[in-house]
Amino acid sequence: MTDIFQLQYALDTFYFLVCGALVMWMAAGFAMLEAGLVRSKNTTEILTKNIALFAVACTMYMVVGYSIMYGGEFFLNGIVGDGATGEADPATYAPAADFYFQVVFVATAMSIVSGSVAERMKLWSFLLFAVVLTGYIYPTEGAWTWGGASVFGMYTLGDLGFSDFAGSGIVHMAGASAALAGVLLLGARKGKYGPNGEVNAIPGANLPMATLGTFILWLGWFGFNGGSVLATASVESANAVAVVFMNTNAAAAGGLIGALVVARILFGKADLTMALNGALAGLVAITAEPSTPTALQATLFGALGGVLVVFSILALDKVQIDDPVGAISVHGVVGLLGLLLVPVTNEGSTFSGQLIGAATIFVWVFVTSYIAWSIIKAIMGLRVSEEEELGGVDIAECGMEAYPEFVNSNS
Repeated sequence: MTDIFQLQYALDTFYFLVCGALVMWMAAGFAMLEAGLVRSKNTTEILTKNIALFAVACTMYMVVGYSIMYGGEFFLNGIVGDGATGEADPATYAPAADFYFQVVFVATAMSIVSGSVAERMKLWSFLLFAVVLTGYIYPTEGAWTWGGASVFGMYTLGDLGFSDFAGSGIVHMAGASAALAGVLLLGARKGKYGPNGEVNAIPGANLPMATLGTFILWLGWFGFNGGSVLATASVESANAVAVVFMNTNAAAAGGLIGALVVARILFGKADLTMALNGALAGLVAITAEPSTPTALQATLFGALGGVLVVFSILALDKVQIDDPVGAISVHGVVGLLGLLLVPVTNEGSTFSGQLIGAATIFVWVFVTSYIAWSIIKAIMGLRVSEEEELGGVDIAECGMEAYPEFVNSNS
């Protein structure tokens, strides 16, 4: 390699790794957000789930997931290559950097599931499902989308005009689809819905922590979307990265404003939890295509996501689908919106291709997840006992409380 290629290779690899580290930091954001939105008696367990799922995802994707998604050898020997050759492309970046960037994405998909099933699922049942999702379900749909493989040997989504720049559907809607399957089998938390269908609010214990989690996710999303440019060591790629960063930030701002305004109109108050979910909805909405909109378009796309997520959260409560953190609405419903917005600014995609891609992802992930959840339920059960749920899963599942000096979990 010439000196110029070596420098470009080093810079692109370094940029890729830094973006991967930012996406890894999103795991902390999910942990803080979910810990803030659950009750104090369930804090330790939700934190355990979040850090444990990250470890499970990294291990399963190394052993089998990456091979399913992109082909090549299993990574038992510690050598990561680009597919079957195991050799690096000198014009891009180190293959190990690609693996690292991809592995934090699969962990993000699993993080989406943890909040939706919070406060009533058995810890080990959840982790067993994490093995299945990160080792097989996600890599399979990832092979059909980013991997370019044919769907059951029939068609390639790319040829149909499907495009998902950083994963509104591939990561976020997939995680929400798995979460929805689990929630339907798990049922609602005790006391969430009344006998006549009324919805009872169950406030989170720590809104400052939830707000911190949202800020961490907002920051990490620059790595999520920006890293998906895959390079930065040229004028063209550097400009592309700058546009992606600008639009990612604009969409988050638009999403928060949209959700806050709608909440004010509907409830007469500035609902912080809706505002937080609005910012995340804006980020999910722009993730499918942050490189082609203008800053104004990105803001408007984010605002659409923020408005939609409020109505989606209310609609799911109406049909008694209990999602303590609103993850199915934020990542699933708005993830679909993000896919459908791509053709507005990206001429290389089509609405029919986006719909077929979205349907493929949803049907595959939902059906396989429902089967996996059902098998786990039959083997070891999904839900803690009513007594354990009322007392708090911190004690039942982890044997310790997050706030032992301030909380009596039996109260």
